[in-house]
Amino acid sequence: MTDRDDFLAWVKTSLYEAELALHNGNADPRRALWSRNEPVSVLGAWRNANGQQELDKLFTALGKSFSDCTSYAFELQAYDVLGDMAYTAGLEHISASVDGQPRTYTLRATQVYRREGGEWRVAHRHADTVTQ
Repeated sequence: MTDRDDFLAWVKTSLYEAELALHNGNADPRRALWSRNEPVSVLGAWRNANGQQELDKLFTALGKSFSDCTSYAFELQAYDVLGDMAYTAGLEHISASVDGQPRTYTLRATQVYRREGGEWRVAHRHADTVTQ
């Protein structure tokens, strides 16, 4: 397998499972995949974070906000691996409760990853709501 194949397998398993868990109210798997090294940042659809402290607060708040995910699908549109850096760009199609209210929405999401100690870690996320 190539680096690209290994990375794509990780995106389709570990990363997917962490995002599904988040949308069911458990932020721990997502946090486990994020880098503990600076810089880390989120330019989120609802809230931004810069640095470890803000990231921890953001993930805690998101975990409390989301529940009852009935559907999470990541439509990968582009990705690449260049040494110890990688990125993904795609659409996240989500049906979950947000603050107790059922919602269905799509986010455009771009993430940047670093390989740290042989493992992929998320270093940056940018997401916004698709309006049509």
